[in-house]
Amino acid sequence: MVLPYVTPIFGRVKIKDSSSIEAHTIFTKFLNRNYVTPQLQNTLQQIAYSLDKSNPGIKLVYLDANFPFIDNFPLLPHLSHNDGKKIDISFVYKDQEHHIVNKKPSISGYGVFESPSKQEYQQTNICKQKGYWQYDFTKYFTFGTINKRLKFSKKATKDLLLAIVKQKQVSKIFIEPHLRHRLDIQSPKVRFQGCRAVRHDDHIHLQIK
Repeated sequence: MVLPYVTPIFGRVKIKDSSSIEAHTIFTKFLNRNYVTPQLQNTLQQIAYSLDKSNPGIKLVYLDANFPFIDNFPLLPHLSHNDGKKIDISFVYKDQEHHIVNKKPSISGYGVFESPSKQEYQQTNICKQKGYWQYDFTKYFTFGTINKRLKFSKKATKDLLLAIVKQKQVSKIFIEPHLRHRLDIQSPKVRFQGCRAVRHDDHIHLQIK
């Protein structure tokens, strides 16, 4: 109750859930993993507005952001969510009738991967062959799968990525190479996060300048 009034002193604000932005799980808010800088808050609002214009009724659903205080204090298991400028965003999915929905396939929002086809670049295999055993470790952090019949929406997720890319404040976006190619996203902001991190074909990581 107190934190939202105190954190602006430290340059962070609580993400305002609304009709267009919401946390995927209440535990993100309960554990205070939903704080960002005011600049990132404004950027999220612009992304959500753009997503709603292209896909009416579809919300910007976020996963982990940052803790309320202290730069460089780690938000485990993330490597870089420690300054209020980073956040993970969920992909967008469709149901059996091909309707775009706000539902997600796992309780945590992580760990259900949109894996590469045989014809696509196999980044996970490459990283694990190099000894980075942790690369797909988030498969153990779904906390249960739900809505198992949901399918990845190529169209709506591309709309979301394009909305992120066009924001001037956004400096980096991490998704797996095969999804960048599949969605035909041509922007230097969209990058591979490296094998030391975990795979990003279950969510989008974005950060601002």
